[in-house]
Amino acid sequence: MKIFLIGYMGCGKSSLGKKLAKAANMQFVDMDSLIEEREGAAISDIFRYEGEEYFRNLERSIIDELSAADGDMVISTGGGVPAWRDNMAKINSVGESFYLRRTAEQIASRLSPRGRQKRPKLRGLNDEELVAFMRENMAEREPYYMQATHCVECAERSDAELIEYILSVIKKNE
Repeated sequence: MKIFLIGYMGCGKSSLGKKLAKAANMQFVDMDSLIEEREGAAISDIFRYEGEEYFRNLERSIIDELSAADGDMVISTGGGVPAWRDNMAKINSVGESFYLRRTAEQIASRLSPRGRQKRPKLRGLNDEELVAFMRENMAEREPYYMQATHCVECAERSDAELIEYILSVIKKNE
């Protein structure tokens, strides 16, 4: 079983994914971390020096690789993965996808100063500009995110409640 967590940057895919994988006794894979490890560079540097097309192709090759891999895993995707080519169709063909849905305001409040700094598109934005940027960018990606097999409203749920919900959905679909 492959569980793909999708959603906007900072929505909690990596932190929730680690906890979910532990609770389900599954392997956890963070696509962004895997890319940084393999490339020996930060994602912001890969974007800057190699370009978005190169980066998105890396993401797709990892989706293909993980899809073919043996074993159960929870996979935290990058925020832009669903909006690139046919990635959502591929993801949904090999596993269950969960869109971790939060508002721009909720995500902005979750981002630490370091979290903002490591995301090139967010550097230098004040709080108001950050929320405005996120709203616009999220609106562009929403049609792709909504292609997930499951949409999970995260606002009023703790991580423990989200994990319990996701595991119950998986159990029903087995």
